Amino acid sequence: MIPFSPPRIDQKVLDEVNAALLSGWITTGPRTKLFEKKITEYCGCKTTVAVNSWTMGMEVFLRWWGIGPGDEVIIPVYTYCASANVVLHTGAKAVMVDISEDDFNIALDKIENAITSKTKVIMPVDVSGYPCDYDEIFAIAKKHQQSFNPSNDKQKQLGRILIASDAAHSFGAEYQGKRSGSLADITCFSFHAVKNLTTAEGGAVCFNLPEGFNHDELYKEFVTITLHGQSKDALAKTKKGAWKYDVVIPGYKCNMTDIQAAIGLVELDRYAENLERREAIFSLYDKAFNDKNWAILPPHISKHKTSSHHLYLLRIKDITEEQRDTIIQYIFDKNVSVNVHFQPLPLLTAYKNLRYRISEYPVAHKKYQTEITLPVYYNLNDHQVSLVIEAVISSVEMVLRK
Repeated sequence: MIPFSPPRIDQKVLDEVNAALLSGWITTGPRTKLFEKKITEYCGCKTTVAVNSWTMGMEVFLRWWGIGPGDEVIIPVYTYCASANVVLHTGAKAVMVDISEDDFNIALDKIENAITSKTKVIMPVDVSGYPCDYDEIFAIAKKHQQSFNPSNDKQKQLGRILIASDAAHSFGAEYQGKRSGSLADITCFSFHAVKNLTTAEGGAVCFNLPEGFNHDELYKEFVTITLHGQSKDALAKTKKGAWKYDVVIPGYKCNMTDIQAAIGLVELDRYAENLERREAIFSLYDKAFNDKNWAILPPHISKHKTSSHHLYLLRIKDITEEQRDTIIQYIFDKNVSVNVHFQPLPLLTAYKNLRYRISEYPVAHKKYQTEITLPVYYNLNDHQVSLVIEAVISSVEMVLRK
């Protein structure tokens, strides 16, 4: 069976994790701090805080920014449930909007139509690793500055709707010559097991707020809030006589460990070859499906954008959801694992119960019904790619002949 997205765990990773285990320091410590610095350097942002997941990183950020009941956060309807859940957990309203006809990302005109005086954050999602149109999104936020209604000093200092990038898929992607992590006011990455860069579980919040915000102080404050509001972490308390600490706010517990960071440091060191292999797999898929009149290929490189090539979102033209599901079953029967990204949120019970209706999002619904995600990962060799291609083509054509 060709798996869908296994992590790249080899001797280099084992050696670094073993070194962390034997170092006597396995929670947040020197490896985590080094990982944060290397992410900041790689992405070109102003500072980075490593956390235990994208979800906790983004939720804690939203709470820290003052998001709560009465506020609205705009998100695309075509995303994983975490994008909505972090908003709902704060008590704010997740305002879902449809996606673009051109790709799987949030539609710019739908953002503009959804903005109200309650809008505090726009959360674009770089679906599959293909960056959103950040210049245009910032332009929309600035256009609505006059109607922006800040509820605390941080929001007042920014003076507009904040752009918080859901970059769970897009570590290493580029837009207008800049890397993901430096494209929005803040960016949150996921390092879950299936992501391009993994720490088994984990994430990072990259801060890139405008001039006037003190990012050294932001780093210290956010590290404190992600460790129960404690004024010293465990490493700082190991210094002679430094046992005493304070708890300055009732914070959260979502710090990254040095064991996780050990994996991440290896992954980051060789990330360029990972991206190169993923792009090569995309090219093989493009070449195989380009002459099929039933295939709609996913955009992944354009004049201003380069994807991280996280997911290959193939669409089959003019099929029903039932046909798509049959195709997927046929592919699995040929020992090839595929997936679907994503089920638009209103199809899921939790959001149906909150009165979100899929009928309001026709573009997302249509794309979901015709989409199949193909495997892409570093250790997927050319022979396996050819088996995937053969399984997809034969399965699609079998269904279309019926």
